[in-house]
Formats: sequence, structure tokens, C-alpha cells
Amino acid sequence: MFPILITKLDHTRLKKSIKTALSERTITQKEANGLLHELNSAQFVESYEIPPDIVTMNSIVKLQFLKQNKEIVIQIVYPEDADSVNNKISIFSPIATALIGYKEGDEIEWFVPAGLTKMKIVKIIYQPEKMGEFQL
Repeated sequence: MFPILITKLDHTRLKKSIKTALSERTITQKEANGLLHELNSAQFVESYEIPPDIVTMNSIVKLQFLKQNKEIVIQIVYPEDADSVNNKISIFSPIATALIGYKEGDEIEWFVPAGLTKMKIVKIIYQPEKMGEFQL
């Protein structure tokens, strides 16, 4: 398996978000560890170098749950921007953590509160970097 790709900007911001959330006790160390594991195993690139088919922060993703054959569209956001009514999912949620850095077409197995699930990234509807928006 190839390493996931994450922009250097997302990496820096995510590390800061994790540190803040841990100090404010809005996430547990266990929750932080999943995202930290992904970040520590990733390859980092400049925002302008990230391929357009990679899930980055603020991406809007069409996702399929393979066992249930159910599709949803979510946006992966920083915790302060999370809004479940508008399908804006915090990066600290297991689903968002599972998707960051993977590419369109990838199938991912990840533990969510309901247990092990298998997801497929069907389409990246919006990626900020593809649109030249490097500071979101």
C-alpha cells in the first residue's frame, strides 16, 4: 500500500487542532491516536502539488458504504466548522479520519462506532487545492 498524501498545510493545522482538542479535552487520546497514526504514516506535499483526486481538508466527498450499498456526500472540516445538518463532518470523526489522504476509487476499512466498515471513495466533488484555494 502506498502512503497517503497530505498537504503540509493540512498537516500543520491538523497537528495544532489535535493539540488544542486534547488540551481542551474535546477529544480523547484514543480518538487523537487514529488521526495521528494517519498523519505520521503520510507523505507530505505542498498544496499546489497535491493531485486533484486526493481527499484533503474541506473536500466534499461522495462515499459508498460497501456492505450496506449506501452512498452519502460529506465535507471533511476542522472541528469548529462541523455541522451535521449540512453534512460537514469533523476530521476527528472516524469516517473523516479514515478518508483524509486517500484518493478517488480507494476502498478503506476502518473502525467506526458501529464496528469495522468498508467504504469506497466514489468521487471527490470538490477539493480546494484543485480549485486553486490553498489557504482554506
